[in-house]
Amino acid sequence: MSKLLSPLDIKNVHLKNRIIVSPMCQYSATDGFASDWHLVHLGSRAVGGAALIIQEATSVSPEGRISPYDLGIWSDEHISFLKRITSFIKENGAVAGIQLAHAGRKASFDTPWKGSKQITEEEGGWITVAPSAIPHQEGTIAPEALSAEGIEKILADFRSATRRSVEAGYEVLEIHAAHGYLLHQFLSPLSNERSDQYGGSFENRIRFVLEVVAAVQEEWPAENPLFVRISATDWAEGGWSPEESVKLSAILRDKGVDLIDVSSGGNVSYQKIPLSPGYQVPFAEQIKKETGVLTGAVGLITEARQAEEILQEGKADLIFLARELLRDPYFPLHAAYELDEETPWPVQYERAKPRKKG
Repeated sequence: MSKLLSPLDIKNVHLKNRIIVSPMCQYSATDGFASDWHLVHLGSRAVGGAALIIQEATSVSPEGRISPYDLGIWSDEHISFLKRITSFIKENGAVAGIQLAHAGRKASFDTPWKGSKQITEEEGGWITVAPSAIPHQEGTIAPEALSAEGIEKILADFRSATRRSVEAGYEVLEIHAAHGYLLHQFLSPLSNERSDQYGGSFENRIRFVLEVVAAVQEEWPAENPLFVRISATDWAEGGWSPEESVKLSAILRDKGVDLIDVSSGGNVSYQKIPLSPGYQVPFAEQIKKETGVLTGAVGLITEARQAEEILQEGKADLIFLARELLRDPYFPLHAAYELDEETPWPVQYERAKPRKKG
């Protein structure tokens, strides 16, 4: 059997294959509330055969949203519709996951199709927060540096959001510490110039991430998988590095994190990313080989045989797909045909199932 379509158990969660729906912002919520769009978007990927559907970056607070149209889980009122989504995902043979996030200085921006421009308070935006008062890019309003009280509030927000995630029926939780959002901002010297216990040394810069993990673990069932997404490099001189990512991953492993979802970049506007197929896979491979923790590979993985090769060569344990699953929600079903494997189809679609090549 192909590795891509083989099962994997992580704690008490059974993944029927190694294909994961990576969190992808839809910018289609109102006041943080999910809608039929999210149900159909996430549900169709479950119907399409992915093992785990991780919901887009879901904000732990209103001010933690990238845009006013992000999903949120800062209120108990958000739970009801999210339960509908997780139930549909489970009914269709997949596992429901959620990514908890806070955008930090990259909050209060408009949607991509409106230019992703910063939204001022006068335009309905809000004051953003970050480790230090450094704007993400020239010409934007600088964030406020977080106080000790502000940090404690965010930890409480992650704790409460985790409780709601359990109640809503998610079985996998991912902490977003990548792509230049708040936790990544603490990790990188390019965005963190603090002189207190949260800045300066590697140990200080990772402190907030470890505190978020501990806060989440207070509410997250120990028998359920906990993932952390990191950017393995800032792709900029003097920034967060692959070597630091390895060190952090080993510490997270020892703290009870089950998998590192390995992405890169997003923290500074002047990053230089050498894009090519599977360009981030070497980072997942390095972390896996040097720490022994499970890793997920992501980034310009677009073909079944490419994904199969990554797994066969031991470079990662799971394949996270984003844009390819926007183009083709049924990629897992098509991958089975491409790899000449059998995989269950929804009974409603069985009459369209192609025969094995062999």
